[in-house]
Amino acid sequence: MTNAVTKDRRHFEDLAIGEVITLGRTTVTKDMIVTFAREFDPLPFHLDEAAAKASLLGGLASSGWQTGGLSLRMLVDSFLSRIASCGGLGFTDLKWKKPVMVGDTIGGTVTIVDLRRSGSQPQWGIVTLDFDIRNQKNEPVMTMRLANLVECREVAA
Repeated sequence: MTNAVTKDRRHFEDLAIGEVITLGRTTVTKDMIVTFAREFDPLPFHLDEAAAKASLLGGLASSGWQTGGLSLRMLVDSFLSRIASCGGLGFTDLKWKKPVMVGDTIGGTVTIVDLRRSGSQPQWGIVTLDFDIRNQKNEPVMTMRLANLVECREVAA
């Protein structure tokens, strides 16, 4: 049975190990940082410029979780909304390499590093993606590995 929502999207069989997805870019503003921090990560170096300047970060910095959320949004816009994605399965190896500061522009790439069929559910495949998120100076700010469930066009025998 064909899924009407995903019928025109790329499926598991259309993906290839080594494929590189170029993400968009987003500039992180003070308002974005403070708004996110107030609700989700209310630490002083995300909320207060004086406290942030005196901190290890040396200035107002985005929450790492905000960096992750912005990266996921770029992935949806550039890739997940174009494939028969059925949702995330989790992530590993999350590393915040460098703080994202007010005015930084982040973007990067995601590489398909593994593709495998589900052993118990043959209508699903699992795509593993490695994120390489960088700032405008090409410095790495975040890396992680994400597993995503993708619909298969052909059910494995």
